[in-house]
Amino acid sequence: MSDAHQAVLHDEVIAALAIRPDGRYVDGTYGRGGHARSILDALGAQGRLVVLDRDPEAIAAARTALGADPRVTIIHDDFANLRSHAAELDWLQQIDGILLDLGVSSPQLDNAARGFSFRQSGPLDMRMNPAHGESAADWLARADEAEIARVLWEYGEERHARRIARRIVAARRERPLEDTASLARLIEECVPGGPRHKHPATRSFQAIRIHVNQELGQLQQFLETIFDLLRIGGRLLVISFHSLEDRIVKRFFRAESSPRKLPRRLPVKDSEIAAGVRLKLLGKAIRAGAGELASNPRARSAVLRVAERAA
Repeated sequence: MSDAHQAVLHDEVIAALAIRPDGRYVDGTYGRGGHARSILDALGAQGRLVVLDRDPEAIAAARTALGADPRVTIIHDDFANLRSHAAELDWLQQIDGILLDLGVSSPQLDNAARGFSFRQSGPLDMRMNPAHGESAADWLARADEAEIARVLWEYGEERHARRIARRIVAARRERPLEDTASLARLIEECVPGGPRHKHPATRSFQAIRIHVNQELGQLQQFLETIFDLLRIGGRLLVISFHSLEDRIVKRFFRAESSPRKLPRRLPVKDSEIAAGVRLKLLGKAIRAGAGELASNPRARSAVLRVAERAA
């Protein structure tokens, strides 16, 4: 695989899934299939794999690579809607493992026409599925200054959010912001010199992308359905690249792995002490090692968390 197509934390993911040859697995973010292919290699004739992605280019790649394999079901949809597809497949509470590799993929970043990157000039789109929803250009053309500043601050933790929002609103009065290069230049003019390794537009582009694709809401929606999907003993693996995503996963895992609070100084049964524990945490957060970082620098912000359904 080329650097652009390396599956992040590949070996750690495959080990944590503890794949059963006859099991049922879901790759909720196919991308270019680095994880999915290895899951499939570990499955036997009776094993099954469902892959989802909302990006039509990723789905086209999945159909080319895996479409002829009878063990694979390919679905063009967001992982937040997995429950409805699992119901159709009669997989509710029957799934052995689910993987989510969140954020934007390398092929999306590298394709200037998708508008995710400030490093290449392209249309200001940023949608995971270009056929649905509002593009970044359309949102920036209609949102007021306060909304733009809020998104840049909440999703990008951009300290200069208000200044950037003010400049965007002023600039669009003269002409629409329609390409990534124009937006990147505008932001660069607003942001004082920062870390040399980080472009001034990094946080803002990230924030706009998260907002346009409703990424945090989709993750929260999915987590609310997880106990309808996993069998007892089934595992959920989530790779996050952003602190807000990781915070949502971490808090959910912590809440569902903690016993419910009981009245103090009252006698309780052992079964009552364990009541409410629905997840078992499997180890601490996992990050890429030095070897992977040397060959794939984009893995530097990846965080893998693993939990197993307990009840």
